Amino acid sequence: MKALTTLVLGGLLSSQVWAADVEVTDPYARAVPPGQPNSAAFMQLQNRGEDTLTLIGASSDVAKAVELHTHTQDQGVMRMRRIDAIELPPHHTVSLQPGGLHVMMIGLNRGLSEGDEISLSLSYSDGSEQTLTVPVRAVMPAGHGGNGMKKMGQQ
Repeated sequence: MKALTTLVLGGLLSSQVWAADVEVTDPYARAVPPGQPNSAAFMQLQNRGEDTLTLIGASSDVAKAVELHTHTQDQGVMRMRRIDAIELPPHHTVSLQPGGLHVMMIGLNRGLSEGDEISLSLSYSDGSEQTLTVPVRAVMPAGHGGNGMKKMGQQ
């Protein structure tokens, strides 16, 4: 069954939303001042199903383009690059976090201030979508991230 679920988050509350077999927890977007052209969104994606799913895209009305991105180490320099998809293996949680996998919002049409909320839609390989209302948070600069994957129940 294809599901379209809407999540509304308030303040610092941690919430969850489901689409297909994916549970999204702790979504947030990086605050940026007016005039800053880009921002990013982060979250945990947990595939509770028996089959691999793939996050294949995202969209938001606050940006001209929304892309899936990762960071890679290249000769001692962290570089961001666009990727086509993020694989969600069964019974794993994939972390979208600063310095790792993330949703990049390019060409912002407004500043994103701490305390604001934005709409973000995620599209999956099974045809399902999730529409989230995502809080905007002040986030420290990106650190060094791994591949963003952990086994369910691990920290």
